[in-house]
Amino acid sequence: MKPTTCLGMLFLMLGAARAEMATELPAIEVKPKPADEVVQTTFKFRNKGSKPVKILDLESSCSCLSAEMDKAEYQPGEEGTGKAEFKVSTFVGRHEKLITALTDDPEQKEWVITFILDIPAVVDIEPKTIQWWVGDEPVEKTTTVKMNADTPMTIKNITATRDNVEFSWKEVTPGREYLVTVKPKSTKDVTLGALKIETDSTIPKYQRQLAFFSIYNKPAEPAKPVEAAKAP
Repeated sequence: MKPTTCLGMLFLMLGAARAEMATELPAIEVKPKPADEVVQTTFKFRNKGSKPVKILDLESSCSCLSAEMDKAEYQPGEEGTGKAEFKVSTFVGRHEKLITALTDDPEQKEWVITFILDIPAVVDIEPKTIQWWVGDEPVEKTTTVKMNADTPMTIKNITATRDNVEFSWKEVTPGREYLVTVKPKSTKDVTLGALKIETDSTIPKYQRQLAFFSIYNKPAEPAKPVEAAKAP
């Protein structure tokens, strides 16, 4: 075989060598329990490529999420384990958060690891904000508070941050559903406020919830186009 042919094959083989870091699943799902303040999870990944890859750094899309790998460098075909920690705080619902691993592979400088965080809504308030327009009739409006915890929860008290509203609440289903009624004393001024809802939950972060009310200026209607005068 000619030297030039051997050299060409060598370059071809080198060019085909690459790293490919990938997790077992497209996204890593994490489901904290209602009382969790911090939740941790582990995940598996593999270097599916044909050359070693080194993890240089890990960057998070959110200060609530951090991660680490069991080591820095992975050989072709080698499996690794990562650990992630998520600070639940007041998050509710499904959230996508990302960890970006910076590598020494020029073909995969950034390897993105996706986490789906599914946090149950222990207290569901719908609508979250009750609204009127300035000048509206100050009619009563309602919001529904549902308790989705394993054990029933009771509203102990409600207070308002503004004096311009009257409010009351009643139990629809014991420990599970409440109807809160709000009525402004006047709608002549722009007003922003909140209802502080106190519950008997044993979990501190669910002992106080907020619903909002607002009185806004009504948006101006768009001007109607002027029809062109018809020629005689």
